[in-house]
Amino acid sequence: MIHINIVCVGKIKENYLKDAILEYSKRLSKYCKLNIIEITDEPIPNNLSEKASNNIKNIEGNKILNYLNNSYIISLDLKGKQYSSEEFSEKIENISFNNSNISFVIGGSLGLSKEVLEKSNELICFSKMTFPHQLIRVFLLEQLFRAFKIQNNETYHR
Repeated sequence: MIHINIVCVGKIKENYLKDAILEYSKRLSKYCKLNIIEITDEPIPNNLSEKASNNIKNIEGNKILNYLNNSYIISLDLKGKQYSSEEFSEKIENISFNNSNISFVIGGSLGLSKEVLEKSNELICFSKMTFPHQLIRVFLLEQLFRAFKIQNNETYHR
């Protein structure tokens, strides 16, 4: 069975997002072993300089890097490639032929450090629009569930 890790910065505070994450986690248990790893986000000062921003991303990035061993790493980033659901499903299936561990990385409010981006095997982007990183976690889980449904030729409202 494929192992999916989602390494993300920050905790989910809203109950409706927690409920969605729990629901998709249950649905995914049929297809993969899912592990969600929450990294503590760093406080962001009001007067944020570029140096402070990079420092925060580096601190968060170092925490993320501790969880990325022996897996194919896909980081979510606005500069990443966009996929249709069918293409994403095919991508996951192709990766799983060579590596049974896939780690998805969702950065904090400021994004990901240079080191995390460089260690990534691939960058993907769900949209050029900006969304809260907590909501992106739900998007990712939904798309993973959809990907497995597509791989197994199971119906899922399209």
